[in-house]
Amino acid sequence: MTTLTLPETVQSNQAGGKILIVDDDQRLGDALMLYLKRTGYNVAIAYDGVQGLEAFQTFRPDLVLLDVMMPRLNGWDTARRLREMSYVPIIMLTARGQENDRVTGLKLGADDYVAKPFSLRELEARIEAVLRRARLAEMARSGPLYQDGYLTIDASGWDVTREGQPVDLTATERKLLFLLVENTGSVLSADTILEKVWGKEYADRPEYVKLYIWRLRQKLEVDPTAPRYIVTERGRGYRFVPAEGAQMRR
Repeated sequence: MTTLTLPETVQSNQAGGKILIVDDDQRLGDALMLYLKRTGYNVAIAYDGVQGLEAFQTFRPDLVLLDVMMPRLNGWDTARRLREMSYVPIIMLTARGQENDRVTGLKLGADDYVAKPFSLRELEARIEAVLRRARLAEMARSGPLYQDGYLTIDASGWDVTREGQPVDLTATERKLLFLLVENTGSVLSADTILEKVWGKEYADRPEYVKLYIWRLRQKLEVDPTAPRYIVTERGRGYRFVPAEGAQMRR
């Protein structure tokens, strides 16, 4: 069982938002709920994956804090179910810190991964960063950004379609895609992408870039194993390659 000590002073989060905690460790869950409420969030809690899915339907959170090791329905399966219903941001919480567990969580669609034990202030910073990306993805922008006969990226609402069908992207996936498209013709290093998409505090997470590039290719490319849009420049980074005759906003 994890024990956390609440900081004596807590800075209120002016933006707020609704957070759902799904964790079978009641002491940890209650401590997280108290801390996040004190920082200005509206918080609900569930103590296993089944309860978490039920609470998600009624509470409609802006972000889910999801433990991995839980009874009835573990965090991996809960994340899969959530991704079938929504692209709400997910931060995985787990005592496991191995690299393969982070990879699993990110491939399932999680936006971040925090290993226990963790600092409440660090978790709050991660929550703010993920919510900030989600809010940026919802901001309206003017004019079509990219269009060819296969792929359309509509900047008016950050909408993406593939052969006329909407592509479901998480907020982080959208921000990464738009960063690449807006820098068409330039190679962006993994460090640059980490800073622009996730923030400077993620400088030690290069695997995030690789995994999110993989996820975008799975959703956008005709053949993800031979990408034509999101190309790897070995040893340098990644760049977006427009199709011949494509229309782009400059």
